[in-house]
Amino acid sequence: MKKTSLAIARGLLALGFAAFGMVAQAADDLPGKGVTVQPLKSSLAEEAFQTLLVARALEKLGYTVEPMKDLEPATEHLAIANGDATFMANHWSLLHADFYKNSGGDAKLWRKGVYSDGAVQGYLIDRKTAEQYNISNIAQLKDPAIAKLFDADGDGKADLTGCNPGWGCELAIENHLTAYQLRDTVTHKQGSYAALMADTIARFKQDKPVLYYTWTPYWVSAVLRPGADVVWLQVPFSSSQGGNADTQLPNGRNYGFQANQEQIVANKAFVEKNPAAGRLFEVMKLPIGDINAQNLRMSQGANTQQDLERHTDGWIRVHRPLFDGWIEEARAAAR
Repeated sequence: MKKTSLAIARGLLALGFAAFGMVAQAADDLPGKGVTVQPLKSSLAEEAFQTLLVARALEKLGYTVEPMKDLEPATEHLAIANGDATFMANHWSLLHADFYKNSGGDAKLWRKGVYSDGAVQGYLIDRKTAEQYNISNIAQLKDPAIAKLFDADGDGKADLTGCNPGWGCELAIENHLTAYQLRDTVTHKQGSYAALMADTIARFKQDKPVLYYTWTPYWVSAVLRPGADVVWLQVPFSSSQGGNADTQLPNGRNYGFQANQEQIVANKAFVEKNPAAGRLFEVMKLPIGDINAQNLRMSQGANTQQDLERHTDGWIRVHRPLFDGWIEEARAAAR
């Protein structure tokens, strides 16, 4: 009788240890359980895909992810630094450098690793006008006769489709207009970038000259194809609003902007308390080509929340081993 009781006790103890092991394993699998995360993006709808992919990975780790909120870049950085939000997935390491610094820098914010690499930006005109008038450099627009070719509103000055107020590229363009002595001949058109580009594309389809700023990854270069429909304009020399950074690219061309990287920026205190999330942010990598392809689908009408979720989930299915690898690295950091 005593032997039977002892055996039962040992069995219950073994079950207890097994149950404890299962609980510990579950905790390792869901290091974010009970923690709520607030993602941010700018007003640019095409940033949602990159942000939603990070959100999906966080959910896999057990985090509760709130719907993303829209703020302009300068305010995004401030909100994250102050703890009013958790992360943004579209921080441009160079273009947003001042926003990062002015929001507290490394003391309040965290960034490590590269989410998307090789982003290029600059000014383009339609290929037909470039070849007809031998235009290859934006400084040629100092000539009123050349500038007038791109006059859309009849004031005699070139109309440059530019950046939304508050975007990092706004500061860069404004600096270039002064540095390259273009203020008398070029107007920086600002407002809703998507609406302005819709007008620009309409003009192109009407066989009229166009002048605009854009960047990659973005769908515009899939519609107005550099080298085929449009050409990049070079700048006469490097000039940056924050100093004298060399903007010449590795291929020797100079479009006025340094090649950029997109990073995930997060609240530093959050990352210190959540090493799994920090490791996830560090190891996630998304090819620019994949962002361009998804953005193009949005421009073609697949731009509802349901579409975005379908695109994100489809990307994860196609890249399941890569996605699962990110999750496992994050879980290992929590252990």
